[in-house]
Amino acid sequence: MIGYLADIVVALVAISHLGFLALEMFLWEKPVGLRVFRQTAERAAITRVLAANQGLYNGFLAAGLFWGLMPGTGSSAIKTFFLTCVIVAGIFGAATVSRRILWIQAVPAAIGLLLVLLS
Repeated sequence: MIGYLADIVVALVAISHLGFLALEMFLWEKPVGLRVFRQTAERAAITRVLAANQGLYNGFLAAGLFWGLMPGTGSSAIKTFFLTCVIVAGIFGAATVSRRILWIQAVPAAIGLLLVLLS
């Protein structure tokens, strides 16, 4: 039972990172991106390439988490590694950019990691 719950949380974290990819790579300068990241059009234009790079990394995190959900892959170790990466990135983002990142990124990954370790 805990294993299924862990997989659901891991899938939700992975899906959220696909959302971050879309926001940072494709919607950064659009109204939704400006609103989500609380920035001006001028600042978004200046940081567009950096955001796209960041979005690509979020895509890699999502890919790794989805990989960990595939049966027969040594999935526990893979999920543990990628969830830990998400937690570290979330803590760094909270310390350097916005505390919101801790709650949006790190806490869900920490819950997922706890569930993976308990399963």
